[in-house]
Amino acid sequence: MRTVLVTGPGGAGRTTVAAATALASARGGRRTLLVSVDAVPALPAGPDPAAVAERLFCARVDSAAHFRGELLELQDRASGVLDLLGANRLDAEELTELPGSSQLAVLHTLRRVAEGDWAEHGYEVLVVDLPPLTEALALLALPGQLRRYLRRLLPRERQAARALRPVLAQLAGVPMPAQWLYEAAARKDAELAAVEALIEDDATTVRLVAEPGPAADEALRSARTGLALHGLRVDSVVASRVLPRHSADPWFADLAARQEKSLDSWHQQWAPGTSVREIAHLGREPRTVEDLALLDGSCDGALAPEGSATGHAGSTWWTEDAGDGVIAWCLPLPGAVKEDLRLVRRGDELLLTAGPFHRIVRLESALRRCSVSGAALTDGVLRVRFTPDPGLWPRTQ
Repeated sequence: MRTVLVTGPGGAGRTTVAAATALASARGGRRTLLVSVDAVPALPAGPDPAAVAERLFCARVDSAAHFRGELLELQDRASGVLDLLGANRLDAEELTELPGSSQLAVLHTLRRVAEGDWAEHGYEVLVVDLPPLTEALALLALPGQLRRYLRRLLPRERQAARALRPVLAQLAGVPMPAQWLYEAAARKDAELAAVEALIEDDATTVRLVAEPGPAADEALRSARTGLALHGLRVDSVVASRVLPRHSADPWFADLAARQEKSLDSWHQQWAPGTSVREIAHLGREPRTVEDLALLDGSCDGALAPEGSATGHAGSTWWTEDAGDGVIAWCLPLPGAVKEDLRLVRRGDELLLTAGPFHRIVRLESALRRCSVSGAALTDGVLRVRFTPDPGLWPRTQ
């Protein structure tokens, strides 16, 4: 399945571009699902896929309903402990959605598309309207982070002691973690793994939407580094609401000149791996499917066949021989600034920070038996030097 994740600075028109991309895909003969976190004018706003046009379906993430459902299910499963503590049960009507629940609802929806009850619908293209850029990057990194937390808090090897729990409960005088807790953790880990696989799939790319201007220039520069750090590929940068370049009105001409300056900068930064596409300003906000159809010609180019999508920032890390037995661990970080980089080795993991973005990478077996002996950022590639530890490597005769 081809997946396009659409995001960009707030107010840049990412929801409109996502809808136009989905419409273009459906008109191209592909069964397409549009998933949106925001309401799309003229399209259905229900939590389940609804037909919009031929081969086009739309669903909106219902974060409030997801929050209530998850919390009530947890309350039912933990009823024994809650009754022991004398806790009062919460009713669905009194539950108020908490901050952060919307991100979990998006992950739940993606899981349903990847391998849940929506997978059987046979969608060929999935277009996801994500939150604004900074939130979207945090959201896309969330599955891996949550899986790491689950492994640390509820390690699978602890399940081997489940036969001792009744004895331990009597000795401690309090209930021990029940089997359902480990089963729930395993189930959540499997769901998160499905979403993580969808995000990391070769047929998944990110589409950035921004209105040309100084604020967007800075946001896109930062996004290049953050996307590369997490191994996310960009198939195109869409410039929205582009004004006519040759206006007789001096005020409009000045605005158009500023946009053109930004566009020239974008072409230089993102070429040749990523195209920069322009969507002309309609003079009004798109409100109908017909309005979206006026934009779909600029939104279909990124929908390359499955497995053939290419992007500027999506190369993952690799290793190379640095000589004298030293291994160089390499990660492309276009746009990164040396002063904003931070690197920490902690056990079998590498903690990377690039400005406001963070990533934790689990090292391969060979690198775990090495010590970090240096790092350098050269031509947009971070190279970390690993020197074999004689105490951990097998000795040769």
